[in-house]
Amino acid sequence: QVQLVESGGGLVYPGGSLRLSCAASGTMFSIYEMRWYRLAPGKQHELVAVIGSDGTSDYADSVKGRFTISRDNAKKSVYLRMNSLKPEDTAVYYCNAAPSPTNPAGSWGPGTQVTVSS
Repeated sequence: QVQLVESGGGLVYPGGSLRLSCAASGTMFSIYEMRWYRLAPGKQHELVAVIGSDGTSDYADSVKGRFTISRDNAKKSVYLRMNSLKPEDTAVYYCNAAPSPTNPAGSWGPGTQVTVSS
């Protein structure tokens, strides 16, 4: 099973940048598809970005061109670089290891708050 902990959230001005990190414990991190979700007040969970075990990535239309997901398997970590932040990016951001045969329930971190405000 994989345990996840996010870090790097905070308060940033519109147009600013942040880099979120997600550190994983456990084995076989490199085989997991990793995702970043966010949950804003009054809204549903949104899948923001995903990166496969082979490094291929995809993004929600709302963040495409502004956010970049990456991973470092040696460090068992996944990152989300967020540029040109907007107030509507304000949310709690969660790291997720997708369900897999070796981790059927998947794994979630506790989340990190990102607030974009002037």
